[in-house]
Amino acid sequence: MAQDGLGAHSNALGQDHNAWSNMNLFSLPVVSDLSQTFSLTMSCSPDNARSCAKAPEVASVRVQLEMQSLWRQFDQLGTEMIVTKAGRRMFPTFQVHISGMDPAAEYVLLMDFIPVDEKRYRYAFHSSSWLVAGCGDVAAPGRVHFHPDSPAWGAQWMKQTVSFDRLKLTNNLLDDNGHMILNSMHRYQPRLHVVLVDRSRNSQIYAHRNFCTFTFPETRFIAVTAYQNHRITQLKIACNPFAKGFRTAEPENR
Repeated sequence: MAQDGLGAHSNALGQDHNAWSNMNLFSLPVVSDLSQTFSLTMSCSPDNARSCAKAPEVASVRVQLEMQSLWRQFDQLGTEMIVTKAGRRMFPTFQVHISGMDPAAEYVLLMDFIPVDEKRYRYAFHSSSWLVAGCGDVAAPGRVHFHPDSPAWGAQWMKQTVSFDRLKLTNNLLDDNGHMILNSMHRYQPRLHVVLVDRSRNSQIYAHRNFCTFTFPETRFIAVTAYQNHRITQLKIACNPFAKGFRTAEPENR
């Protein structure tokens, strides 16, 4: 199972990013029903620590989504993320605050994106809503994005906000830059994986115990090559500091 693969190679994860850049984590049994409600802060403990059966170094890890209110504003409108051949950064940026790590243990942080369903969508301008347009395309090659600071001590991860601001989305199936490959007009759920770096020789025995996965439903989005909902465009221009050139000039500057 992919779950065991991630845990079994937590030692390799701490040593070689490139060897795992194309690893498929789509089958990790973390979210079987994305329609269920999740709280802002999710954890493997304390209530489900026994059933989760995680190593102590990951069982108490807690992850809180930063800019939650902004993410929810976009989610209410139906978040769209641009994908391009060259790769485009996400906005809002996926940022989290982590607590509960063992300060003296090493961890790797990585992200992947899973399809929310097997459908393709189209935007109906007359009703300002997304509609199902048919069956989804064949899933793009599964990849993961390692946070560039990985591996790092728990103390380092917890001392400040962790930002995945270098992550880029592309629709280029032949991309060789390590960007996340997504199909346009499909809906995706970002996932964050916290992996304990286990350098012991028998790490495979404890494969299933060495990682936890976190998802936040308000970060779901539809991949597009151009924004469909004008309200999404307006909100991105208003909130993205790199889009200030598109903002209407103030009266006194006219």
